[in-house]
Amino acid sequence: MSQQELAKTYDPQAVEPAINDQWLNSDAFRPKANKSGSNSPKANGLQTDSPKTAAGDKKDDAYCIVIPPPNVTGSLHMGHAFTFTIQDSLIRWQRLKGKSTLWQPGTDHAGIATQMVVERMLDKEGVHRRDLGRERFLDRVWEWKEESGGTIVNQLKQLGASCDWSRERFTLDEGLSRSVKEVFVRLYEEGLIYRGKRLVNWDPVLETAVSDLEVQHEEEKGHFWHMCYPHADDPSKHVIVATTRPETMFGDAAVAVHPDDERYKELVGKELILPLTGRTIPVIADSYVDPEFGTGCVKITPAHDFNDYDVGKRHDLPLINILTPQAHMLDDEMVPEKYRGMDRFEAREHVVADLDAEGLLHKIEEHTHQIGRGDRSHAVLEPYLTDQWYVDIKPLAEPAIKAVEDGEIRFVPQYWEKTYFEWMRNIQDWCISRQLWWGHRIPAWYCSDCDHISVSRATPDCCQGCGSNNIKQDEDVLDTWFSSGLWPFSTLGWPDETPEMDQFYPTNVLVTGFDIIFFWVARMIMMGMKFTGKVPFKDIYIHALIRDAEGQKMSKSKGNVIDPLEMTGKYGADALRFTLAHMATPGRDVKLDEERIVSNRNFMNKIWNAARFVFMNREDAAPDISIRPELDVNRWILAELDSTAAEVDKALVEYRFNEAASALYNFIWGTYCDWYVEAAKVSLYGDDDAAKTETRIVMLTALEGWLKLLHPICPYITETLWQELHGADARLVTATWHDPREDHDAGAVRRIRKVIDVVSAIRSIRGEMNVNPGKRIEAEIACAAAMRSDLDGHEKLMKSLARLESINWLDAAAEVEGAAVAPLPDATVYLPLAGLVNIEEEVARLEKNIAKLDKDIAMREGKLGNARFCDNAPADVVAKVKEELEELKAKHTEMNAGLESLNKL
Repeated sequence: MSQQELAKTYDPQAVEPAINDQWLNSDAFRPKANKSGSNSPKANGLQTDSPKTAAGDKKDDAYCIVIPPPNVTGSLHMGHAFTFTIQDSLIRWQRLKGKSTLWQPGTDHAGIATQMVVERMLDKEGVHRRDLGRERFLDRVWEWKEESGGTIVNQLKQLGASCDWSRERFTLDEGLSRSVKEVFVRLYEEGLIYRGKRLVNWDPVLETAVSDLEVQHEEEKGHFWHMCYPHADDPSKHVIVATTRPETMFGDAAVAVHPDDERYKELVGKELILPLTGRTIPVIADSYVDPEFGTGCVKITPAHDFNDYDVGKRHDLPLINILTPQAHMLDDEMVPEKYRGMDRFEAREHVVADLDAEGLLHKIEEHTHQIGRGDRSHAVLEPYLTDQWYVDIKPLAEPAIKAVEDGEIRFVPQYWEKTYFEWMRNIQDWCISRQLWWGHRIPAWYCSDCDHISVSRATPDCCQGCGSNNIKQDEDVLDTWFSSGLWPFSTLGWPDETPEMDQFYPTNVLVTGFDIIFFWVARMIMMGMKFTGKVPFKDIYIHALIRDAEGQKMSKSKGNVIDPLEMTGKYGADALRFTLAHMATPGRDVKLDEERIVSNRNFMNKIWNAARFVFMNREDAAPDISIRPELDVNRWILAELDSTAAEVDKALVEYRFNEAASALYNFIWGTYCDWYVEAAKVSLYGDDDAAKTETRIVMLTALEGWLKLLHPICPYITETLWQELHGADARLVTATWHDPREDHDAGAVRRIRKVIDVVSAIRSIRGEMNVNPGKRIEAEIACAAAMRSDLDGHEKLMKSLARLESINWLDAAAEVEGAAVAPLPDATVYLPLAGLVNIEEEVARLEKNIAKLDKDIAMREGKLGNARFCDNAPADVVAKVKEELEELKAKHTEMNAGLESLNKL
């Protein structure tokens, strides 16, 4: 874009697509070590002909982040925009700092979610997957994936994500599938993967087991049904048991009481008649029973309740399954004929009615209790007894716990360690099989002749036990988190010793949300340490949730969702990215308001206009970082630039993205645009050619510097302005980070800061006294010799910035009657007001404003003096009230000073 084409206002929609095309059509996002590699066919999805290390490239010079792979079913939401903005900022920053950076992209096949999408499509056609059969169904899923599965990747590219898209991976890629098989086989051979019959959380809609972490526990209104179980030896007597699930009574194996419950001691060991069946069951004693709850008698249904399962194991009770995989009553002798084939909830109604008819329903109570639902289908889950594959996880968990304890891996913020430890130290064996068709099929084959199970990396020709050809592969697939748990090393080519593994593993940081610490983070640590002997990443940055402006969780049902694509369409990707970075305070949820994005769109316009002014006045000048300016103001801006660079660097090292964004905002808008550009006009519009030339070079040099600093967060506008600065072929994305100088003139910095103090004081008085902004006025400054010395030589600058007609210098002890006063640490500024303002009108205005401030201050002091508010309100709300109070008090002091000055006139 030439200078003549730089529009008057910034239009992100006209800029971003072209810049994105430039990046994507080049090697800009590829790590240095890969640039000499060709585009040859890939093995394991990796380039195999790239050198192990580029010339001069060391492991310490590499930086890698693996993208948390979004589901192939997904589309960009604000949580994605947040986490990917953070990751991209880190990657772009490290790329500019000269590291060989790899941001490894890819998507997850998302077994349950993707299968649900395609099954719903088939439902509309009146077809069930079983009508198609496994192979044809999977063909349909792959067709859908090819057509629609890349949506979120394209949206990430629009956001500016600088992944190495040439290395994009998918968890069902051939190379990643090979890694999955390798891990499964090795764990099986070590005895850490086994097959067993246990209770699982069963989703009767999806007809698959789901993990504990995929269960949503919700409070729902229900009932307690109190049922009478007659004594077998005297049916005129009975015990009362209460249950929330009367339909499961056909699976009862016992009734339990507490061993110390005197009421039932004589019953222990006797038989009860199970209602509606005629079958008898024993009374057992077990400390699991709470004698204070209900009647102290509990029905034990080992095949349909997790706690009952444990009781059943202790007492060697039979496991009586009464439900089909679809949660219908089994056609089985244990289920009375009347109820066979009924849906579980239909059966419940009939059971209750029949108990009532037989006089065995004691009472019904309303009861609110926790219901477990599947996070995908939202169906009520069943504890269900099935054969599943498990990982014996504790041997893997122990080194993963130690890695965090020893500081080999650190959580940021650190308090998330507690959450990690709590789960890892109480970890249960991991059920890894799912009764789905879409996913990594379990590499196990069953022999029909000898019941041997063959586990193999490749399809075996025959049974490894007896040699029979009559073998069949397991129908189940692996839990999605099994393959994504290998993501940091499977994407780099493991189990092969690839150049990428050598250069980029372990990765540097994982950026993710707290909600998948258990699902994903812990499993990557366990798997990475088990199979590579190294931790998969050194830092884990846990970001907060994005909420609406009121702090509510965003949801479609609430209508409070802010769509990132809509925001980038209206305000540009940079405005959204800067907003998210600016609000990324560690440990605090982000309360996102569209007005914040609007404000940062205005910031982008400010940047554009300042740069446009610089370019319009550049003539033949070019940036020169080695320049040693003569003018204080030019020395000052370069020193402030370097100070800001140090702030930004430190903030990014510490993952304090909000502080990096704040430092950039304060410098670019405040220091550069509002002060320096205005100050530069004194030289640019003056008669000193040397000063003009120097100022043009420094303006461009400082602009070049802060474009680099801002680029990681706001890549589009900075890249566009960079090409305006250096030519159409220049690329900021592959430039080098700002290199600060070490020999700044501290005196020049001090002098210009004092100029700014004086000008700010004058501007404040002008604003408070309602003086016409365009009117040139007189100022009188009383100060000591040292202050006068610092300000000497800057009168012209001060007059320009403060709109002054003249400056009269006074001794430090001098006072001026009939003037507004602004006291400073080293000086007192007086503005004579005679003829400038209507004294009576200004006094009335100030008194009115002070009265309003008094009310506002009293209201906030009242809140902070209320112990209930301070103890119960969120910490950020209390902090905000305190901050508002301090601002109001400062304004109050300022207005009182103005009023006092006016009253002296």
